[in-house]
Amino acid sequence: MTLVTIITPSYNQAAFLEQTLQSVLSQDYHPVEYLVVDGGSNDGSQEIIEKHSRDLDWWVSEKDTGQAEAINKGLARAQGEVVAWLNSDDLYQPGAIAGAVAALQANPEAGVVFGDAITIDAAGNLIKPLPLGDWGLLDLMGFRIICQPAAFMRRSILAQAGTLDTSYHFLLDHQLWLRMARLAPIRHISSTWAAARHHPGAKNVSQAAGFGQEAFRILDWMQSQLDLAPVVKAHHRRIRAGAYRLSGRYLLDGGLPGPALNAYAHALWYSPSFALQHWRRMAFAMFSLLGGKRLASWAYRRWSSQPNQPASTR
Repeated sequence: MTLVTIITPSYNQAAFLEQTLQSVLSQDYHPVEYLVVDGGSNDGSQEIIEKHSRDLDWWVSEKDTGQAEAINKGLARAQGEVVAWLNSDDLYQPGAIAGAVAALQANPEAGVVFGDAITIDAAGNLIKPLPLGDWGLLDLMGFRIICQPAAFMRRSILAQAGTLDTSYHFLLDHQLWLRMARLAPIRHISSTWAAARHHPGAKNVSQAAGFGQEAFRILDWMQSQLDLAPVVKAHHRRIRAGAYRLSGRYLLDGGLPGPALNAYAHALWYSPSFALQHWRRMAFAMFSLLGGKRLASWAYRRWSSQPNQPASTR
């Protein structure tokens, strides 16, 4: 059987950590190597980890410089042929690890496989589904975002690409997917593998502006790469529209409809058809600015719950 290593970086997420650990430990796939890297939490997280220590292959609690360093610590110890990380406020869905292993076995050329996801609130209630799509390198360069907890990596490809760049704090996963997609194909599986939690303390809510800033930093990085620079040049307008569209999305999630609309306006300038795939979010931002936030929330929930929504909404 293929050994799978799961890493959970943790820092002061005691409210959610127990559920995260249980979502890994209750998976029906074996063998799993489970590593927990805590950044020196002082909110009771260490006690939760200690309670489960017999079921963990290794854990540590010590100060670090952030999420990327914590994950890299785990990656340095990983022995699995398949590796992934699950943040301490997210959850695996039942059968996620088994599904990922089967997908990698069925696609031996793939370096990354990723499934669909759902978003949940702090109490674990469903917010909405997150269907993704059959995206490749060009899609990632245009800032289509994989839901990170639903992604699993082949360690041999990760070893070639290198671990997380610790200078990134928001799109650290996206920059890694780009480096891995240069080396091997990525494959989407139409199965829900993870639940991503949205809550006031989450970075996508509390530090929303940082995502757009790092998107443009990644764009600069791509233009500095000999293999990626010609692709950026050939698809300049769509890729830049993607950076603005991503920025708009996170600004809106962070409760900043005005800056979000400004970002979306730039996206429309560069590629109207690509930007308008987020027309529901644009409408929500406009309603919010006009004082109709309740109406906007109702309409957006209604639009999002309609069946057969295109995966391009991400």
